[in-house]
Amino acid sequence: MQFLSRLMPRENRFFELFNQHAQQVVAASVVLSELLRGFSREEFRRTERIARILDLEHAADKVTHETVALLHKTFVTPLDREDIHRLISSMDDVLDLIQDTAESFQLYDVRALTPEACELADLVHECCLRMQKAVQLLSNMGESAQILELCNQIDALESQADRVMRTALSKLFREESDVRQLMKLETVYQLLESATDRCEDVANIIEGVVLENA
Repeated sequence: MQFLSRLMPRENRFFELFNQHAQQVVAASVVLSELLRGFSREEFRRTERIARILDLEHAADKVTHETVALLHKTFVTPLDREDIHRLISSMDDVLDLIQDTAESFQLYDVRALTPEACELADLVHECCLRMQKAVQLLSNMGESAQILELCNQIDALESQADRVMRTALSKLFREESDVRQLMKLETVYQLLESATDRCEDVANIIEGVVLENA
């Protein structure tokens, strides 16, 4: 039995992969905030930052594939198999939306952004930071109270993002006379707010895991 256990993949590898993926998500959210904050005054860096986000998304995809492959090879997993799959997939969804936001600037030829868009990007980053911290603690259920608090903070940030988007859309439809610019900004707002929604999905999965295993 001891010989067989040595042949089995180490369980904590899943937590290492979660951490690796979360690091890519946070790094991408940093670049996204920088991209939006410097959109007007640092036009020469737009392409560079968008390319960096694409690189981070590709790196995260590799971690996702590695996690799923490990899931198929591991007989005993530290968490429920479905929870592992849902968690890594939902984290991947966050980075996909960050990528979609960055690519939308080129796809729709966005020339100018608003303070509200920057605020939403900052909220995405704050959500991602807390998601990373929660993931880092997930291997230690003794930290369940702190993990749940981080999940609550993500929920609060997502609600804040909802309010910012509603205010931004109201202002946009009142003040923007260029229909094309209106549609472009509306798309950007929705992508950014959707990223916070996916962070909330991750928080809900983590919360469920903690409540089941603590």
